[in-house]
Amino acid sequence: MFGDGQNAVHLFERDCSLQRRHQKVIEEAPAPGMTDEVREAMGRAAVRAAEAIGYSGAGTIEFIVDGSRGLRSDGFWFMEMNTRLQVEHPVTEAITGIDLVEWQLRVAAGEALPARQQDLTISGHSFEARLYAEDVPAGFLPATGTLAHLAFPAECRADSGVRTGDAISPFYDPMIAKIVTHGPTRDVALARMRAALAGTQVAGTVTNLGFLSALCAHEGFAAGDMDTGLIGRDLAQLVAVPAARPADVALAALAALGLLERDGWDTGFALWSGLERQVALEHDGAVIVAKAVCDGADRRRVLVDEAAVQAVRQGGRWVLDGQVAPAVRMTGDLVTVFTGAGLAFRVIDPLARNAGATGDGNLVEAPMPGMVKAVFAEAGQRVQAGDRLAVLEAMKMEHALLAARDGVVAEVLVSAGTQVEAGAALVRLEATEEASV
Repeated sequence: MFGDGQNAVHLFERDCSLQRRHQKVIEEAPAPGMTDEVREAMGRAAVRAAEAIGYSGAGTIEFIVDGSRGLRSDGFWFMEMNTRLQVEHPVTEAITGIDLVEWQLRVAAGEALPARQQDLTISGHSFEARLYAEDVPAGFLPATGTLAHLAFPAECRADSGVRTGDAISPFYDPMIAKIVTHGPTRDVALARMRAALAGTQVAGTVTNLGFLSALCAHEGFAAGDMDTGLIGRDLAQLVAVPAARPADVALAALAALGLLERDGWDTGFALWSGLERQVALEHDGAVIVAKAVCDGADRRRVLVDEAAVQAVRQGGRWVLDGQVAPAVRMTGDLVTVFTGAGLAFRVIDPLARNAGATGDGNLVEAPMPGMVKAVFAEAGQRVQAGDRLAVLEAMKMEHALLAARDGVVAEVLVSAGTQVEAGAALVRLEATEEASV
């Protein structure tokens, strides 16, 4: 809704039922299944509340709706009012054609509302997906990193405060962008969102892009049949990491070996047979060994397990097994293949594969960057498996760090209020006899 200190209007509703831990993930407007009767009742309640307090500016009044017996004009209850422009305001702008920031400036300058309620109409449907730097398989832990590559398709609206080369730090919310689509119907707008997510490219940090794509493909969500418990009920299905095809692995291997851009005289050089190059890649916790052979300046053959992938450069583009290869980006030891929601492969240094593998499991480490909210352990304290040793706060959430085994605290390495990076040692337990052998 919007007020000028005396009068107020509502700009219809948004549905924010797709939530994880009470945080919105995908929003849409208008709400699926909304009736004219309920829209009128809800809008009238919001306007009355705003006018009762002489509200000025943009605001969102949130209601909890009981949809178990269908939407009813007496089936919604006031929850809270957010006295600001919200993250999801672009979907309201899309269906109303109104620039809400312009309205804010006009009202702040003392002008009356630019439109009356009868002037406002709904045009089409809109979705907004929140793209975050977070490790979904690890429990949606916030992630950090440098954005080695960031690009959005032209067919969507992408609101972002970062660009290629920027760092995602632990000090701010990990949102990378808001991806917004609009269409004449809900089905069209959702199809455009699926295409926009498929065309979004992010490299340098892990994101929830695959999770968002899985949500947009969810049968219940596509039908408009969802509530705040949908994600929790179908979490395993939504966070599953897509399997990498042999062609995806082959493309990552060629990028890791520098065989996609290399055009020197020795690229395809051979005496009796092409030189075989080998690279080990880690993907989704598994190690994949690929072998590449140059059969000529514009021909590669990659062996992935039992599959042999043929790569041919045609007109400046690589074609793998008859399909044009997707874009690929290499940053440090990370190779990102932009297929679907993007597949990440980490190049394994054969000389460093066993480095750091000798830990005795006595350290309690930060699983993500954040601030140590509280410490409950002290040196000499005896603890049992499951005891809470510290609490880490990150991105509006608190995470309890528990003892993995019975033992005695040898050392507390942080104090409350300390900002730490992912992997920082927080508490050390005394080594057991087994660990010290």
